[in-house]
Amino acid sequence: MANDLEAITAAALALPEGQRATLLARLMDSLDGPPDADVEQAWDAEIARRLEEVRSGKEKGIPWEEARKRIFGDPNDDAG
Repeated sequence: MANDLEAITAAALALPEGQRATLLARLMDSLDGPPDADVEQAWDAEIARRLEEVRSGKEKGIPWEEARKRIFGDPNDDAG
């Protein structure tokens, strides 16, 4: 089994980055178990609620550059 795992790992690491990412996603999905219908419905409702807030003007979006700075920090800021 250890030899199989080592061979599979070596083969996976030899794949191009995109294929490794796809493999990773598939492996992660296999660990999640079956989807929870209640969670899916709750996310669908939350997405619809947020979309309606943006469409109605209650919430405003921000430019991607500002969002990126908030998420990742400002690359030009020496403090971060």
